[in-house]
Amino acid sequence: MLAKKYAAVAGQSSVIREIFEYGKQRAKVVGPENVFDFSIGNPSVPAPEQVNETAIRLLNEEDPCKVHGYPSAVGYDDTREAIAENLNRRYGMHYHKNNIFMTIGAASAISLCFRVLADANVEDEIMVCAPYFPEYKCFIEGAGVKVTEIAADIADFQIDFEELESKLNEHTRAIIINSPNNPTGVVYSEETLKRLASILEEASNRYKRPIYIISDEPYREIVFGGKTVPYVPHFYKNTLVCYSYSKSLSLPGERVGYIAFTDEIADADNMLGTIGAVAREMGYVGVPSLFQMVVRDCVNELSDISVYETNKNIIYKALTEMGYQCVEPGGTFYIFPRCLEEDAQSFCNRAQKYDLLLVPSDSFSCKGHFRMSYCVPTERVERALPLFEKLIQEYRK
Repeated sequence: MLAKKYAAVAGQSSVIREIFEYGKQRAKVVGPENVFDFSIGNPSVPAPEQVNETAIRLLNEEDPCKVHGYPSAVGYDDTREAIAENLNRRYGMHYHKNNIFMTIGAASAISLCFRVLADANVEDEIMVCAPYFPEYKCFIEGAGVKVTEIAADIADFQIDFEELESKLNEHTRAIIINSPNNPTGVVYSEETLKRLASILEEASNRYKRPIYIISDEPYREIVFGGKTVPYVPHFYKNTLVCYSYSKSLSLPGERVGYIAFTDEIADADNMLGTIGAVAREMGYVGVPSLFQMVVRDCVNELSDISVYETNKNIIYKALTEMGYQCVEPGGTFYIFPRCLEEDAQSFCNRAQKYDLLLVPSDSFSCKGHFRMSYCVPTERVERALPLFEKLIQEYRK
């Protein structure tokens, strides 16, 4: 007999993945050029050429036993040192190699953090701010911990602090934030982060134990208008940064990321070892050796992500001129407009009649919106716009 917990939910895949798979099947019928799939956040720009050149060089010149061998559980020392130096240079930090734990992408980094910071089945809670990436809930509940949701402030998609303060309690172990945000594209302001830090400091003192921030940052470099994303550890020392090279180097299939923390964090002396113990239990031990070395040598590189800003400008201008309501994204490759009816699923079903594949906001614990992932060729964005016009005209009729 299969485990009841998992057998009961077998086949309940991600809504995003379901739409993505539908798009592939629909393309066989009408042709891929006629399906406007804005469902999944799969980078549409290639990795920098140096990534390919580095991988080839390593395969040709490095000891094959090292390239294909087991790495240390925490990651290669020189890779962790290179990441620490990059963060120190960019953000004025003081990381060293033992502040970095290599992970199999950001998903494993986040999953590890939930289990490192909260104990299962003892009323521990992790806070999430809606709208949020649906897998957060899966990861938290998988760790045997309670999910505490902070409802979305749809006016600007910053944090609803009144609700956050009302739900903070002695069982709160951490809050996960994501900026730039999936699905909204919104970047948390310095004011938001400072207020969050102040509230958590006060609560930590009140309950006599630290409440951590888990900062999920795979979109850190994809930010618009020449701006930068405020670096969370500048405002709050008890921060675990979870990062992935899936977007900055366009390497989603290689699954390379890390957890970073400072020596000032609570429990710093035991943090690296505890992360390692959880990784061992979960089977997340050992990031692929070849791409640890590639990251080491390409840590200062960046894919040409300018197309995402080009697409955002086209989409935001066109949709708002048509009459769609939307908070302008400050980064990522997502936009999160209001639906033209209250039922997001019904709206997205109607959009499918025009072969517009959009993700209903219910997936992100927020009603009445849809997520559009515009990491696609610009010409596809432009060809989709008349279909959005037809859709809004249908509602007006």
